[in-house]
Amino acid sequence: MMTLLTDILTFNEEFVSEKRYEEFTTTKFPDKKLVILTCMDTRLVELLPKSMNMKNGDVKIVRNAGAVITHPFGSIMRSLLVAVYALQADEVIIIGHHDCGMGALNSQSLIETMLERGIKQKTIDTLSYSGIDLHQWLKGFDNVNESVKNSVDMVRNHPLMSKDIPVHGLVIDPGTGKLDLIQDGYEVLKSV
Repeated sequence: MMTLLTDILTFNEEFVSEKRYEEFTTTKFPDKKLVILTCMDTRLVELLPKSMNMKNGDVKIVRNAGAVITHPFGSIMRSLLVAVYALQADEVIIIGHHDCGMGALNSQSLIETMLERGIKQKTIDTLSYSGIDLHQWLKGFDNVNESVKNSVDMVRNHPLMSKDIPVHGLVIDPGTGKLDLIQDGYEVLKSV
């Protein structure tokens, strides 16, 4: 029986043996000295870089659900700091998108689906008794523009982020690729 994993590994063997990787050869340092935090939405995989005139090797791209930074010392913020301090990124762009699944996310519905798929109520209860508010942790956002502004502010005001790094905020239309400016990091730097 062919599985998705088998298909991937079979294709990969041909990809490598035919040296199709050569067109993607670059370094670990972003040519445009930029790191982007964006959503993991499937519509953005190719659309986002193409809509920004970016190619392989131009930027570092960090993805998560909603392009949201939920904790100032979580893995997303760590990735942005590594991009700036170890991988030569000189600018940060946070890019949310319209019609984001995080905007419609219902934590109760998500927890119910977890239970239907075999997570035990006892596990949910144990997390709750331990002080973990799953509803808060799994909540989405009401307004993508505000969500982007919040993430931009968290990066800009982070105690470990260099104050000379412009942090921009954009929202992309996943249907057309149109970018809307939410926060111009250059303007903020000028006003400081």
